[in-house]
Amino acid sequence: MDTPLSTIAVVGLGTMGAGIAEVLARAGREVIGIDISETAARGAVTALEAATARSVARERITEEERSDILARFRTFTDLQAAADADLVIEVVPESYEAKQQVLRALDGIVRPDAVIATGTNALSVTRLAADSAHPERVLGLHFFNPAPAMKLVEVVSSVLTSPQAVAAVTDLAHDLGKEPVAVGDRPGFVADGLLFGYLNQAAAMYEAKYASREDIDAAMRLGCGLPMGPLALLDLVGIDTARTVLEALYAESKDRLHAPAPILKQLSEAGLTGRKAGRGFYTYDAPGSATVVPDALTPRDGAQGGGAAREVRSVGVAGSGTMASGIAEVFAKAGYGVVLAARSQEKADAAKARIAKSLARSVDKGRMTAEARDETLARISPAGSLDAFADVDLALEAVAEDLEVKQQLFATLDKVCKPGAILATTTSSLPVVACARATTRPQDVIGMHFFNPAPAMKLVEVVRTVLTADDVHATVREVTAKVRKHPVDCGDRAGFIVNALLFPYLNNAIKMVQDHYASLDDIDAAMKLGGGYPMGPFELLDVVGLDVSLAIEQVLHREFREPGLAPAPLLEHLVAAGCLGRKTGRGFREYARR
Repeated sequence: MDTPLSTIAVVGLGTMGAGIAEVLARAGREVIGIDISETAARGAVTALEAATARSVARERITEEERSDILARFRTFTDLQAAADADLVIEVVPESYEAKQQVLRALDGIVRPDAVIATGTNALSVTRLAADSAHPERVLGLHFFNPAPAMKLVEVVSSVLTSPQAVAAVTDLAHDLGKEPVAVGDRPGFVADGLLFGYLNQAAAMYEAKYASREDIDAAMRLGCGLPMGPLALLDLVGIDTARTVLEALYAESKDRLHAPAPILKQLSEAGLTGRKAGRGFYTYDAPGSATVVPDALTPRDGAQGGGAAREVRSVGVAGSGTMASGIAEVFAKAGYGVVLAARSQEKADAAKARIAKSLARSVDKGRMTAEARDETLARISPAGSLDAFADVDLALEAVAEDLEVKQQLFATLDKVCKPGAILATTTSSLPVVACARATTRPQDVIGMHFFNPAPAMKLVEVVRTVLTADDVHATVREVTAKVRKHPVDCGDRAGFIVNALLFPYLNNAIKMVQDHYASLDDIDAAMKLGGGYPMGPFELLDVVGLDVSLAIEQVLHREFREPGLAPAPLLEHLVAAGCLGRKTGRGFREYARR
């Protein structure tokens, strides 16, 4: 099996098969495209013609190179055409029956030394290989959609696969300019195994009417830097496909977090499978289109309000850490007078000095004039006591994430703030209503969860309790928009939107490492290259802090009582050992101490 894999057959010329064929032909391989449907075969040729024509127009390849690429791609409707292939990649629909039929037929057609790869993303490679006459030459080669653009390729070996086959295919992936990640055979492999659990949780969150589809998607894009929100991504992937992957994950893990949310079954069975059908979680202007059009669920402008807003001219921010100074900077930049109160005048002055440094960086980068900086700083009054909040219209706390500390603070705000002032907490995981109950005016209390660093992050989760007044909610949404942030509405339950979806995903990544299924580096690479995440899960855990992550996971587990949300023991061990991430120089990885 030391062939350089120069002639490659691709069986199944749907979107994925056509994309893989394009990648191979561009990389100088002879490509034999096979599909029982002449229409699909013609479509693959047309797609390659269009893609290469665009490359010529952008001067990435010459007309001559384009002719060579097109000449290397030939299509057939009969599997016999694969007889001369060094490697066959099957990308037929995700069913054991369809794939086994192809693999069995190939046994009688290809040379004994040819490698056979299945493109499955959810089925067992071992089960497919076991059915073949030569299980040692069968492996998984999972490309991501769209194949020409996505860098990640998961190379999946079963216990039966020969190391030579794995090496040959891994070398090929490198030659194609891809980044191969070696994974073992279990449903979803790395990227889909982590991604689909998260997508399922988002579907369940929407189904529970906890937040609107627009707010769930905006929260994950703006709060985590993801290229797409989870519900839009489900529409792109195909809701029927997601359901198939989740069924396979659940059959293996028996983790209820993988049991497909009922809405996925309802939409699939109604034929509302996402973009390809023109309708899924969203409605599109035509089947196959990416253009979302308004439907009955689209929020109308101003429909989120709920009564006339209160007037907010001045804002009090309590706290002296990064979050408090960041929020004070955001309000001062937007023209609000800000009282920044800390436990002592020194701490408050130090927090204002931190804001001055941040604004100086903005001036250096040309994002702000020196005059605007001076005006912004002049709006901030540091104070050593909360008594300075007597006249503020909105008081916002950003102190330690400790319920007792926050409740004492709210009891004090209740005494010092004028009637009608709105009292807000920026907690990320504690119950807002518990802060509200520490006051005599729970109707005036709301959550405003900013993300770190507050000046840069666009998202604010606006958290209503069952006691929050409508005009308080309307005011906070209006103020959030005025400080140029994007408000998303959510109810008062653990994790709100972002943390409730992010931390179970991070926990599952830790479990993968704990089970020796894949390495830290491979998992981080898989999620950045295959899922478009700005950081891999372990990079992110080390930045957030393992102690903070553990605390959030414990809160989620306590609130939802879902066994799958129990923090991974490996995380607990690292925290117990004092390995908390970058701040201690060691977490999942080691860091040079600054």
